[in-house]
Amino acid sequence: MIELNIPGRGLVQLEYLVCDVSGTLALDGQLLDGIARALTNLRDRLELHLVTADTHGRQAIIDQQLNLKAHRIQANHEAEQKAAFIQSLGADKVIAIGQGANDAAMLKAAQIGVCVFSREGAAVEALLAADLVVTDIFTALELLEKPIRLVATLRK
Repeated sequence: MIELNIPGRGLVQLEYLVCDVSGTLALDGQLLDGIARALTNLRDRLELHLVTADTHGRQAIIDQQLNLKAHRIQANHEAEQKAAFIQSLGADKVIAIGQGANDAAMLKAAQIGVCVFSREGAAVEALLAADLVVTDIFTALELLEKPIRLVATLRK
């Protein structure tokens, strides 16, 4: 768990990290170099979850590389399915990371939503739904290794 006292927001206890896969952790169906290591470094503090529509049909390989089983969503109403997954975990205990239009509802539902810029870009809907925006996934994951940065950015 990561516990933060954010002025203007109060006590935040994060138990779950939920990440979109395509465009966030992977590009063209290939896991980004260094992601496995970066996620492994967080396993002692957060329970990791992946959500994906498996756009490139390679999620089974990514699951194996990360030793996780992603939550797969169905085509149509993807944003609603991702938000429902956040709610099922207990949204007040979730930090979510994504960049696509279908990530916007999950970013909004989570206690903390982080939009990342990627080589696929970042959808305006995701930008507007997020609590903060970072330059890339590695910066987002680093915030969880050094969570005082989240306090500094999100305090009011």
